[in-house]
Amino acid sequence: MDRLSLFGLLLAIVAIIGGQVLEGGSLIALYNGPALLIVVVGTLAAVMIQTPWHIFTRSFILLKWVLFPPRFDIQSRIDTLVNWCNISRSDGFLPLEDQLELEEDPIVRQCLMMLIDGSTPEVLQETMETQIYFQRDEFSHSAKVYESMGGYSPTLGILGAVLGLIQSMQYLDQPDALGGGIATAFVATIYGVGFANLIYLPIHYKLRHIIFQNTLYYEMVLEGTLMIHRGENPQHINRRLDAYKVAYAQ
Repeated sequence: MDRLSLFGLLLAIVAIIGGQVLEGGSLIALYNGPALLIVVVGTLAAVMIQTPWHIFTRSFILLKWVLFPPRFDIQSRIDTLVNWCNISRSDGFLPLEDQLELEEDPIVRQCLMMLIDGSTPEVLQETMETQIYFQRDEFSHSAKVYESMGGYSPTLGILGAVLGLIQSMQYLDQPDALGGGIATAFVATIYGVGFANLIYLPIHYKLRHIIFQNTLYYEMVLEGTLMIHRGENPQHINRRLDAYKVAYAQ
């Protein structure tokens, strides 16, 4: 679990609730059903209109990455690539077929299979780069759903505020109804700005970083496989790929 993301979410909630309490306000005042409906459902409707179905559904699948991001053991993968190199240098590429059974990742398996099949370095690189970058683009489009939600949410908050003020103007002679309309106006703005800057946009940037790390991992696998194909020294491969550990940790 990514404890930092969970802690950040809890800290945001504490900051808002704490600020309300310190100002002497009521926590109940922060809840307004109509405002919540306008902002949340309106934002969701807007992204549904602009987003293809498969990207929209995948965005919710990626949501779990915020707390449970995929983890890749860079050092273990480097050791595996060095082992492939040692096998290929001593016995050729065909004995690497035994390593296929140990690989569950489809992209890594594809790299290894093309190496065993004797694909040229150019074909191997072009094929795998297409697959890696296609996956990156698919994930990136899904992550941008949350960026769009971060853009729509404040606007829907303003819409909720305007609707609340319109309601208020209809009841100038009824103080109780007037207060309810004004409350909807201000709370809708809080929802719109708060959800955008404390939930939607942070989720987008977190997913974007995770997608970058995933792509970097597969680029490392591809580079290592190409170096094996060229028959480079295992120690050279190890030193070359070791640089990815620093980049991956950023």
